[in-house]
Amino acid sequence: MQNPVDLSIVIPLLNEEKSLIPLTDWIFKTFEKLPYRYEILFIDDGSTDGSWEIIKQLSTKQRHIKGICFAKNYGKSQALHAGFEAAKGTYVVTLDADLQDSPEEIPQMIDQLKEGYDLISGWKKKRYDSILFKNLPSKLFNWAARRVSGIRLHDFNCGIKAYKSEVVKAIDVHGEMHRYIPVLAAQQGFSKIGEQIVQHQARKYGTTKFGVDRFFKGFLDLITLWFLNKFGKRPMHFFGLWGSFMLLAGFLFTVYLGMNKLYFDTQARLITNRPEFYIALTLMLLGSQFFIAGFLGEIILRSKRNTKRYTFKEQTPNE
Repeated sequence: MQNPVDLSIVIPLLNEEKSLIPLTDWIFKTFEKLPYRYEILFIDDGSTDGSWEIIKQLSTKQRHIKGICFAKNYGKSQALHAGFEAAKGTYVVTLDADLQDSPEEIPQMIDQLKEGYDLISGWKKKRYDSILFKNLPSKLFNWAARRVSGIRLHDFNCGIKAYKSEVVKAIDVHGEMHRYIPVLAAQQGFSKIGEQIVQHQARKYGTTKFGVDRFFKGFLDLITLWFLNKFGKRPMHFFGLWGSFMLLAGFLFTVYLGMNKLYFDTQARLITNRPEFYIALTLMLLGSQFFIAGFLGEIILRSKRNTKRYTFKEQTPNE
């Protein structure tokens, strides 16, 4: 039987071979005098450099270092999901592996969780990133996320976050939804979400894995999240409502055309020569398609099954 741990530190990574040993030493130094039993979970998201070999070497030297290697690059959300499933700690903290998140922030975050918070999100108030390509898009992205979700956080996508174990076990992080973990947590009833200003470190090694396109994808994911939160459990409430409206409008146009043709159209024009005919036809077709989409959504919702979205290539022996 494995000994319980107080804290699980989940670190997703992709091609960060130069950062892993300094990061591990930094974590050791932070916790060497603190009364925490902890584990470090490295989730290698299909690295093509020597990252996995370093993780295996570290795990042989320290039994509380564990690793999971994906068969290919599945994305940060899938890596976090695998780490959350494997975590055994009472509290779970996520860190990026690029040395831009400081492990020294973790104890204070855990103290806030002990005060009753479900989740503490880091806020990199001062950033060492490009103002044009990262800072400004990030501010716009976070403003939109606050408006849509109602959660008053300044930095939704900050890599360092602390959770109670029951939070990470309840949420399903997939696709690229790692940006919205606080929103996913709130949707599951974990609404006590706090924020802590954290220090942002300049990147020392490697290059960023995210381009400007991540903000466009982020906005699309935000719309998806809003829709799923509002109509995810009953898609017919959305599609059926708009389908009914379009069918009714198309039916009224059809009645108007019929009555007009029978009693008022003295020129005997063909109905198909009138623009109202095409409006009615379009509305009826769209209304029918919305209804079909609603029915299909209900069927899929009732028949879906949990499936693995990633494959492990290898795990360290102590995992």
